[in-house]
Amino acid sequence: MTDSPARRPLWPRPADGLWLLGAALVFAALDTGLFLASGPSPGPLGPYAPLVLQLVCDFSLLLLVRYPVQVGGLLVVAGLAMLASDLFFPGLLVPVVKPTLMTVPTVTSVVLGNGARLLDRRRLLWLAGLLVVLATRPWEPAWNTTPFGLVATALPVAISMYFEARRQLLRSLRDRAERAEREQHLLAERARAEERRRLAGEMHDVVTHRLSLMVLHAGALGVTSADPAVRTAAEDIRREGACALDELRDLVGVLRNGAETPAGSPPAAAPAGDPAELVAESVAVGVATGFSVTGEPGPVSPAISRTAYRVVQEALTNVRKHAPGSTAEVSLRHHAGGIDVEVTSTRATRPPDPALAGTGSGAGLTGLRQRVELVGGRFEAGPGPGGGFRVGAILPAYVPTKEGLPR
Repeated sequence: MTDSPARRPLWPRPADGLWLLGAALVFAALDTGLFLASGPSPGPLGPYAPLVLQLVCDFSLLLLVRYPVQVGGLLVVAGLAMLASDLFFPGLLVPVVKPTLMTVPTVTSVVLGNGARLLDRRRLLWLAGLLVVLATRPWEPAWNTTPFGLVATALPVAISMYFEARRQLLRSLRDRAERAEREQHLLAERARAEERRRLAGEMHDVVTHRLSLMVLHAGALGVTSADPAVRTAAEDIRREGACALDELRDLVGVLRNGAETPAGSPPAAAPAGDPAELVAESVAVGVATGFSVTGEPGPVSPAISRTAYRVVQEALTNVRKHAPGSTAEVSLRHHAGGIDVEVTSTRATRPPDPALAGTGSGAGLTGLRQRVELVGGRFEAGPGPGGGFRVGAILPAYVPTKEGLPR
């Protein structure tokens, strides 16, 4: 379906106006040359009437994009006038001695060649049919009229319709390929969501159950034992187990992508520790560590708070292990979109202790990246200016776990 003339611009692109103006000037020069070759008209409309008619048709090309039906109608009217002049008033609008075999305006082939993209099929066929009849004159077939008329009218229409059909086919195939790609993407997303839910179910049913038993046994040991050291150790085990349950619950909630936690689940986890405590611990072991907080802390999911805490914890642990003698700086920036965490350290002043550096698994930053990306954040880690190291995380304010849902 084509646009209405009221909504179609005169020239959709400046290039359209340029090539239409160029074509109009070329055909105007051609028609002027043909007129000079045939001589002035002896008819009552004046010696230049045939040239004026052709020039009007030529410069109507400038309106072709905006008014294709009207330009086509002008060509039909001009062709009828030329036919009437040729049959009844020789020399009025058509030279007595014709310099060409064209019996319709010379610009007809250009208009019909653009008809498939500017007109609907029904109007194009009607316009082409009228012009074919005027150009070929089937009631008076001749070797110098009929073939040339078909070349000037039917051939441009056929070529135009072929390329328009090809363009529509390519567009249809491209749309179909994009739709298939979107469907494939949706199927992959659905498969990932199903796998996440399956993993969440396994973790909830197996790991959470074992950790809960461990916490209960540790609590019972702390109550029944008479040895203070045993009670202290049991309390430590119970507290760490409870923290592990909290974090596991967060992870299960993220994997379920906000799905409702099954009935009977433990209560929501408490917020994570304060990064300031980690800074104080770092200072206590001899690492000069600065701490700065900007912005007003807003409401964030507890899972986000714990992730920020883990980023600071892992970064300061790496500073102590791999950069002895360096200084560190921890900065937290609170904003409406979440929390930005950054930990930077300077160059180490002495080689690291092999025993201490060898205690890690080597996957701390990789695991930290996965943890940050799992809650929808962005993680960066790499060398900093002056030979130091920088760890940064941009965390959202909300992650779709049950405890993080807005109240």
